[in-house]
Amino acid sequence: MNLTDKTVLVTGSTQGIGLAIAQAFAKQGANIVVNGRHAAPQAVIDAIQSENVTCWDQSADITDPDAVQAMIDAIYEQAGRLDVVVNNAGIVNDKLLNRMSEADFSQVINTNLTGTFNVIKACLRPMYKARSGVFINMASVIGLTGNIGQANYAASKAGIIGLTKSVAKEAAMRGLRCNAIAPGMIDTAMTAQLSDKVKAEILKQIPLKRLGATNEVAQAAIFLAENDYITGQTITIDGGLTMQ
Repeated sequence: MNLTDKTVLVTGSTQGIGLAIAQAFAKQGANIVVNGRHAAPQAVIDAIQSENVTCWDQSADITDPDAVQAMIDAIYEQAGRLDVVVNNAGIVNDKLLNRMSEADFSQVINTNLTGTFNVIKACLRPMYKARSGVFINMASVIGLTGNIGQANYAASKAGIIGLTKSVAKEAAMRGLRCNAIAPGMIDTAMTAQLSDKVKAEILKQIPLKRLGATNEVAQAAIFLAENDYITGQTITIDGGLTMQ
């Protein structure tokens, strides 16, 4: 897929990995729809539009199917098309399992997994009609390995991998593709809060001995959007952390 003049929705794109992905697609000439629970800062819109593309702000709570449907309808009304959807929005709520309430578990599942489902489902009918479209879902290496204190997050990200494969199989007959990216430890505001001791322990486990950059995740998203013969796959961006 040539990304010039295509329309790309990136959920959770007002900061971090999501913003890096939105900017990377803009550099390829794609028009961008940024999304978050609240309106995007003007600086985000300006940064994307500095690439001489159009940027729309569509705030919506992805856990609300009606809000998601309204967002997708608005995108088609404004842009007339939707070519690539990057399901990046997600949360964490880490606790040891014996201290994790049902609400703690459900909150993460509803945002990370059900939210991804809501966005994909709302896009399917118009994409099926166009017989074209690409989904890129943000999983995590934690969905592959599990982790202490992250049962809810691990379950949500493992679920995204299974959802990705199912969507890929169902949608292939209509010309759609669906893949996932599983980042490892990426240098973001979240990892910046870790102590030096914790970071040192993490780096011991990473063969490349460094954290990943948000742009390295973004480039994987570009690759998956452009390559028309990849579907149903999960690409890890983790410095070798989970190699087998």
